[in-house]
This record gives sequence, C-alpha cells and structure tokens, in this order.
Amino acid sequence: MTDLDTFRAETRAWLEENCPPAMRQPIASEDDVVWGGRKAKLTPDQRLWLDRMAARGWTVPDWPVAYGGGGLSPEQTKILREEMARLKCRSPLQSFGISMLGPALLKYGNEAQKLRFLPEIARGEIRWCQGYSEPNAGSDLAGLQTWAEDRGDHFVVSGQKVWTSYADKADWIFCLVRTSREAKQGGISFLLFDMDSPGVSTKPILLISGYSPFCETFFDNVKVPKDQLVHQVNKGWDVAKYLLGHEREMISGMGLGGGGLGSGGPAALAEEAKRAAGVEADGRLADPLLRAQIALFEVRERAFRAMSERFIDELKHGRAHPAQPSMMKYYGTELNKARYELVMAAGGADALEWESEASHGGAKARAWLRTKANSIEGGTSEIQLNIVAKHILNLPGA
Repeated sequence: MTDLDTFRAETRAWLEENCPPAMRQPIASEDDVVWGGRKAKLTPDQRLWLDRMAARGWTVPDWPVAYGGGGLSPEQTKILREEMARLKCRSPLQSFGISMLGPALLKYGNEAQKLRFLPEIARGEIRWCQGYSEPNAGSDLAGLQTWAEDRGDHFVVSGQKVWTSYADKADWIFCLVRTSREAKQGGISFLLFDMDSPGVSTKPILLISGYSPFCETFFDNVKVPKDQLVHQVNKGWDVAKYLLGHEREMISGMGLGGGGLGSGGPAALAEEAKRAAGVEADGRLADPLLRAQIALFEVRERAFRAMSERFIDELKHGRAHPAQPSMMKYYGTELNKARYELVMAAGGADALEWESEASHGGAKARAWLRTKANSIEGGTSEIQLNIVAKHILNLPGA
C-alpha cells in the first residue's frame, strides 16, 4: 500500500468508529447546522462530533497544526473529504471563520493574530460575521463610508453595514472601514472586533422566504484596539479582495450541496422528485419530461463537481487563475437555483404549501425562495460575468 492508501484506510476506520450515527443523517433544518460560537446550543452528538474532529485538527484539515489545523497535504485533505462523503458524515462545523477569515489571516495576519484567532476558529469557539456591504456600497463595495478615526492606540468606528449574515448570532465581525478619504480602494482598512463591544447593534432584515439570516448592523463610536487591524492601515482592500475569492468559492459550493436535500449528492434530486411526483412500475420517475430535465441537471452537476475539484487542486498548488472563483460562484449559484426549480416542479401546487407539519413549515418552498439571493450575495452574477469576460476571455470593456 502507498502512504495515501494507508492514510485512507486509517481515516475510514477512524470515521467509522468516531462519527455518531446521528451525524450521518441528512441535515433537516438550519438548527441541524453547527456554527459554533459563544451562543451555540449543540446537541450531545453535535458537541461530541465537533470535539472529536477539532481534537485531530480536522475541522480545518489543511491548516497548520500550530493554528489548530490538521497539517494535512492537499491529497490527504481530499481523501478525508471523500471518506466523509462516503460515510455521509456531516461537516462538524460551518464557519465564516473557516471559509473566509481564516485564509485571509493565514496570508495577511501577523503571528500574534494567527495564534489568537485561528485555534478558536478551528475549535468552533468563536463565530464570525462579515461587515462589507453598506446601504450605498453594494456592488461598488469600495464606495463604503463606515469611518474609523485613529485615536492613537485604537480606532473609533462609526457607520452602518447591511446584509450582515447572522450578525445577531455572531461573536466577532471582520469589517471593512474607511481610514482615509484621499483614495477609494487605497483608503480602506480591515478590522476585527467583538460584537459585544459598546456601540454595536443589529436589526434583522425580513426576507420573502419568511426566514432571514441577514441583519442591518450599526456602529456608534465603537472602540477597536490597534492590534486588531489586519495587514496595514489603508491596505485593507488587498485583504478584502483575497477574502472575496474564498467567499465566492464557498458560495459556489451550493451548486454541489442543496441544503434541505439530504446529502446533496447526484442522486438526491431524483429521489426527492420520486417522493413528490411518484414512480412508474419499473421504479423510474413517473413524469418523463421532469425525468429528462433532472438527467440534464445531473450531467451539469457532475461536470461542475469535476471542475470544482480541479480548481481546488490548482488553488492548493498556487496555480489558480484569480478569476476562477467568479466562474465557480456564478455557475454554482445558477445550479442551486435550477435544483430548487426542479424540486418545486416535482411537487406541483403542493410544493407551495407554507405552514403544515407535513411540509416542515414549507421548508422546500422557503428554500426555493432563498436561492434567489444566491446570485446577489457575494457579488452579483453580473459582476462575476464581467470579471470572467475581462480577465479570462480578455473581452474589451463597454
């Protein structure tokens, strides 16, 4: 056996022994997702699975051991993901700290910041939210106006953010602020601070789905120590762009997941449609047109999965094109929207039911409505297509 074969066998055995049966069941609702943080209320099985994985560094398997990671190679990390998928093991921890802030700190943070924040993120002890968009700075993110006044050993932050996902549940925020008005991108800094700091307040934003992870976030003379500045004053745009690439990669994963459709694997949509629309005597989906549409979707999903694996490998080896996250984000979100259009088509009028216990409170309909935001959050589809056109296709601007 090769070293990787040995690693796969040992990983499979460890997962089989240590992943609780309840953590191999499909995620049924938002309450089933483990985000961690000071306010988290975990079931015993969720806590056990998180603690066991964190102890091995496998919540962030490719991070350095010194920062709470597993120190695995890209090849070992891929094997771990494959074996978790084979056993239907849930991710032990979802975290903006893992998917967005962590990579930015690994690249731009100083050693004290890495040692302070990364192990807490890896153990699920701190939950982060993202302070980027503002009422007048959405797609034009660099137009943000939240102001951070330099007071010597600290900044005083005043302003407002909007569409701040889970701000009301987060412990800390990574936040873009303006520290100079002399340049647009060149006057932005990247700060970290506690959401319990005096002067921070949040207000939920109601969505059409009836469920809202989004908030307005307000800063009224919030004191932030200087040692919580990442990178350099007025150099936060460098951090912001790097982080956005990882955010778009994270959002693109919706194309492979489909929260609410169990494991989200290639067969998940077909099984969902069979339950909703019925089957023929030979076990095939009863509606031939829907059957053809789902087959085409699954081809596209498999192609996207292969492309995603290639892009991730290129990223790990430093060969990724800077515009690749925009390609992945665009196509992944389009796939997720198409997935739920098919779910609704399979269910017919019954799929629109909104409140009964049988529909789990209209879970599918609410998820379908929620997918409409996929092509807006993390940079609109139009922005992503412009990036692809300019930086990959080398098309001229308008």
